[in-house]
Amino acid sequence: MTPRQSLGLDPRTAKQEHAEEQREEEAIEDAGKLAPKLLFEVIRRDGEEELTRPLRSLVYSGLAAGMMISMSVLGEAVFRTYLPADASWSYLVENLGYSLGFLVVILGRMQLFTENTITTVLPVIARPTRRIFMAMLRLWALVLVANVVGAFAVSALYAHTPALPTELYPAFDSLSAHATGFAPSEAFFRAIPAGVIVAALVWMLPQRSGGAFAIIMVFTWLIAAGDFTHVVAGSVEWGWMVWRDQLGFFEGFVTFFLPVLAGNIVGGTVIFTLLAHGQVKDELHRRPL
Repeated sequence: MTPRQSLGLDPRTAKQEHAEEQREEEAIEDAGKLAPKLLFEVIRRDGEEELTRPLRSLVYSGLAAGMMISMSVLGEAVFRTYLPADASWSYLVENLGYSLGFLVVILGRMQLFTENTITTVLPVIARPTRRIFMAMLRLWALVLVANVVGAFAVSALYAHTPALPTELYPAFDSLSAHATGFAPSEAFFRAIPAGVIVAALVWMLPQRSGGAFAIIMVFTWLIAAGDFTHVVAGSVEWGWMVWRDQLGFFEGFVTFFLPVLAGNIVGGTVIFTLLAHGQVKDELHRRPL
């Protein structure tokens, strides 16, 4: 039995239904865009593949994502260090650096927790069984822990070795203090738009393969420019504060990590994913004319 079959994710369809679906997909693709129903199906199938990946693959991919997302903080720090501090446009340009880590992680197909708040939820919504739901929770837990461990590992590298030029330290300090310095309630609410933005990004990518770079750049720039909070990128800054003895681990866990995690889940799953499903749920089993 394959992993997909063990989760009940590989139901056999009638030849006629399969042929109809194939004709519909070809027609839509020929028209140059995906209909909402097919867009839902593309992401749902991608989520099913993620749910059946081996544990070791998820862990290594999550670790890689947690480490590579540090490029977002590094990019911002480089811009902040070398751009003129008194220029009115510096803030907007500086936040372009935030997109660097997301570009590497998303285009590299690494496991980023906030992407999974939509991708792996759609199979649960489409076929809400206990087995699929538990598979989703397993993936969430593995990827989140791996992301945070990767983020803390790379922040330790920056804080305790000469890997990071000392001239970037003040920018790292100020960026990290700001990201982790919100009151828990404010951190939670600022995390909701970030969750929505990442989910919207995932929703758009399947039909914009040629413009993926620009979409990721613009949407993730908006997270930074809007001063929203992201649990994985922010974990690099949380780790930096911990290794630099500027914030206690458990204090950051309570005041930063938990509120931002909750906000990202609310934005990505409760708001965006359920709304995205709502617009197509009456069409999923509709036969073509």
